[in-house]
Amino acid sequence: MSKIAIFASGAGSNASKIIEYFNEHAAIASVDCIISNQKEAGINEVAVKFQVPIFHFGNDAFAFGNDVLGLLRARNINWIVLAGFLRKIPSNLIRTYPDRIINLHPSLLPKYGGKGMYGTRVHHAVIENRERKSGISIHLVNEEFDEGKVLFQKTCELEENETAGSLAKKIQKLEHKFFPKVIEETIINEK
Repeated sequence: MSKIAIFASGAGSNASKIIEYFNEHAAIASVDCIISNQKEAGINEVAVKFQVPIFHFGNDAFAFGNDVLGLLRARNINWIVLAGFLRKIPSNLIRTYPDRIINLHPSLLPKYGGKGMYGTRVHHAVIENRERKSGISIHLVNEEFDEGKVLFQKTCELEENETAGSLAKKIQKLEHKFFPKVIEETIINEK
C-alpha cells in the first residue's frame, strides 16, 4: 500500500476529499500525513477532523527541502499530492520523488499556468480573456511551475454572465469529483 503526504496551504477542501476517498479505498493508498507552511490555515482543522498528523515547516525550510525530505523519508512516503499548496517544490524533492508528485491546477494547462497563477487569479484571467471553457488539469510536478506531464483534464462551460466566484464553484466541483480518482489511477498505473 502506498503512503501519501498531502502538501497544503489553504482551507483544505481538496485534502478533505482525498482523505475521505482513501479512507474508503485503503487497499491502494492511505494519507499518512499533511505538510503545511501555514499554521493558521483551514487545513489544520481538516487534519484534526480526520486525525491525520500535520507537520508545519516555514517557507525557508520548503525552499531548501532537506528537513521536509527527512520527514518524508522517516515516514516512508511514496507519493506527494499538492492540494492547494502555494510554494515551489524544491529540486531535491523532485529528484527524490520523480513522477510521484501530483498537482491540481484550476485551468486547462498550458493556459493560465505559471508562477503566481493560482485560485481566483486564474479565474479572473479566464473571464477577462473571454474564454468559453475552463476546467482542471491534474499533472505531475517538475522543476517549472505547471509544466509537468498532464495526467487528466476536465472542462466546464462558461456562462455569459460568469464571475470569478461562480467559476470557482464549478471548478471546485470538478476538483472534488476527479482529483482523488486520478491520484488512485496514477498510483495503480505506476506499480
